[in-house]
Amino acid sequence: MKVIPILKMMPSFIFSRTKFVSLLLVGWMLSSCRIQHQNPIPNLPFDITINITLPQYINLQNVGSYAYVNGGNKGIIVYRMAYDQFVAFDRQSPADASFNCPEPLTPRDENYLELADTCSSARFSLLDGSAIQGSEVGLRQYMTYFDGGSKVRIYN
Repeated sequence: MKVIPILKMMPSFIFSRTKFVSLLLVGWMLSSCRIQHQNPIPNLPFDITINITLPQYINLQNVGSYAYVNGGNKGIIVYRMAYDQFVAFDRQSPADASFNCPEPLTPRDENYLELADTCSSARFSLLDGSAIQGSEVGLRQYMTYFDGGSKVRIYN
């Protein structure tokens, strides 16, 4: 006889649990919704390999140094983060949506780890390409591969 009241309570308990899980799931989905800003810099296909022993890329033999490479939209800046880790970003500023600024991004004199847009005053991190000031999106990043010797491949 005591089993019958428990069985009557089960559907209510299951419904409450299902309702709770559903509300939790909807709340999580709503809290994770945010506006995604698309990078306005065109994703141009290319595949470049540079030799870091050549004079124009000799700085890349040192960790913490950068060099400019032809390619992308307004050129590419390559930064050596560690012995075996390079990052590469397009020098076109995403803050210049009209693409009217004639100057590519350049490292700031005060802090070479920040790239400055001279037309819009936007600033970006050379470490990860994130926007620091004046832009809702970060830099267009390209993939890199280091062969462990003297060649760095930059591609997308």
